Amino acid sequence: MSYPNWLPDIFPVSPWTEYTYDELYHLFHRDFIKSQPVYLSYAVWFFPEKENGKEKLFWHLTSRDDTENGERLPDLRRCERLPWARPMLENPQDPEMLAWDYNEGDGSVRTYVWLKNYCFVIIMKKYPNGSRRMVTSFYVDYPHTGRNLMKKYNRRL
Repeated sequence: MSYPNWLPDIFPVSPWTEYTYDELYHLFHRDFIKSQPVYLSYAVWFFPEKENGKEKLFWHLTSRDDTENGERLPDLRRCERLPWARPMLENPQDPEMLAWDYNEGDGSVRTYVWLKNYCFVIIMKKYPNGSRRMVTSFYVDYPHTGRNLMKKYNRRL
C-alpha cells in the first residue's frame, strides 16, 4: 500500500519491549511538547496533566481501555501510527484526508481528521477562538466505527 508522501512510516512496536513506551514518548515529546502543532493555522494543544509520569494525552494516543479490568493497555495500532498524528494535523487538505467539524450532542464541536483509506482518525475539541484541544486518535478497526465516522462526515458543519 502506498502512503501519501508526507506520511512517515509506522513505528515498529513488535516485538514490544520494556523500552517501547519510552521510545514512543520520545516521538510524542518531539511532535507535541517541543513545538506546538497547528491545524489550519490554529494552535493544537492539550491539557498538561500527567498520569504515571507522562501526559494523559500520550496515554490516549497509545493505549485503550480494557473493559474487563478497567486498565489502559497498549494499543499496537495506535502506537505504530503515533508518528502520523502531527503530519495529519498539518495536511488536512490533502485529497487522502477527510477533515471536518461536527456538532456533538452535548453542544460541543469536535474536529475529526480521518485518513480513511488507512483507517486512522484524530479527534480534537474545537474552541470559539479556532484553537483545537487534542482529545485522542485511534485505528479504526471495526466496520461500525467507520460507518459512524461517515455519518458524522455527512452531517458535518
